[in-house]
Amino acid sequence: FLSTSLSSLSCTYVNLYSTKMALKVLGIAGPKKAAKAAATAGKSPRFYPADDVKRPLPSRKSKKNAAKVRSSISAGTVLILLAGRFRGKRVVCLKALESGLLLVSGPYKINGVPLRRVHQAYVIATTTTVDVSAIDVSAIDDAYFARAASSGEEGEDEFFANDAAKPAVVSETRKADQKKVDAALLKAVEAVPMLKQYLNAKFSLSKGDKPHKMVF
Repeated sequence: FLSTSLSSLSCTYVNLYSTKMALKVLGIAGPKKAAKAAATAGKSPRFYPADDVKRPLPSRKSKKNAAKVRSSISAGTVLILLAGRFRGKRVVCLKALESGLLLVSGPYKINGVPLRRVHQAYVIATTTTVDVSAIDVSAIDDAYFARAASSGEEGEDEFFANDAAKPAVVSETRKADQKKVDAALLKAVEAVPMLKQYLNAKFSLSKGDKPHKMVF
């Protein structure tokens, strides 16, 4: 009787062990493991992901192709600004920068618009043009308008003590370049009758005006 009991117990143990080995999971092919296996050159992947492997979406941050400037905008075209602190002002386009932005000036002496960059989507191109071939703006590029790094971070006491906004500091180089460009631009503006008054006048719309039917 004892031998029969031992043999039956051993058979039960073998059956349980074989069942356990059959149910044992030897490995799961996760997304990372499957991707790593698929990347092996010359071999077919041994594991396939149970879920979709997430791939990074294509980004346009690395592609910095400059936008194409409209055919109605060229060097010397008078533009009307539609946004920003100088919206409604008329400016003269000096050239298109590598970034696709437009370099414009008021001139500053006429309407207070300094040398600045504007996006072509926020301007109206007019049919009025100025001869700017004698104006040298080759030294002015996108790096010219880069902001200078701050000297240091303010402490907690300085942060709460100075509530008023700090005025913008214009460097002497920018002032000298502005005078140089305006001197040549003013000569070109004065050569065209009534152009100085036209640049000084601010653009606005009245009730009943239809800008889509206007010819600028």
